[in-house]
Amino acid sequence: MSTAAMTNRLELDSVAAGALKAAAGFWFLVAVIGQWAFLYYIVAFYGPSTFTGNFQAWTKNSFLRMSYVPGDTAGNLAFAAHALLAAVIAFGGAIQLIPQIRARAISLHRWVGRVFLVTALGLSASGLYMEWVRGDRASMVDAIAISLNAVLIIVFAALAWRAVLAHEISAHRRWALRTYLVANAQWFTRVGFMAWIVISRKLVGFGAGFDGPFFLSWGFGCYLLPLAVLELYLRATEKAGPRGRFAMAGGLMVLTVLMGIGIFAFTMLSWHFLGRL
Repeated sequence: MSTAAMTNRLELDSVAAGALKAAAGFWFLVAVIGQWAFLYYIVAFYGPSTFTGNFQAWTKNSFLRMSYVPGDTAGNLAFAAHALLAAVIAFGGAIQLIPQIRARAISLHRWVGRVFLVTALGLSASGLYMEWVRGDRASMVDAIAISLNAVLIIVFAALAWRAVLAHEISAHRRWALRTYLVANAQWFTRVGFMAWIVISRKLVGFGAGFDGPFFLSWGFGCYLLPLAVLELYLRATEKAGPRGRFAMAGGLMVLTVLMGIGIFAFTMLSWHFLGRL
């Protein structure tokens, strides 16, 4: 290969790497905005009602199944814990992804990481309780999807913790990213639903009892799709050539736009429910 050709190849590699980095940065920015809007909704909707014991206020959100059940104190508290733990996940997860904090405030990164992992385990436990003890499920398929999500959270969190104890920073980063995605399945569920509603312009595939084909398939897709995209992104950053990186950057941009549509629609719906309190 001539010097000119090699120079051109290096320049193309640099441009492709820059495009992929920019696409990832755009995804991160949109995700943080969406998650912190979700955080506000959780705190505003569930916080006052939980700490005052006014669990019946949750029925203002007509999309929730078995949020408040009269006489079921244990189940209502489990639901409250599950909802409020999601707020910790939304806030802490975004903090962990900020590279400047990892580089300049490593102690903060470590403590937030510990809180995040413990919270993710609590989220899994409360989710399993509601599915299998309280019976808060649309169908057995829905229960299996949520249970698999809980198992993946537990496994990924354990592997992320083991990697950091072994000082395997690269492996820790991978497992931490996977934990972040599966722990945010609640958020991806809502964003995906709303994006689908906006695009299809009606409740296509939801079913009368939230047991339609889209609802059931997205029960798995809300965490398996983000995991698949992450694996493709990691491979593109480490092994792909310019074409692969450009393709990954383009695909990530499209997915981010779709995510942004879902975030905007869900935020508008959230404000509607907050206005009913």
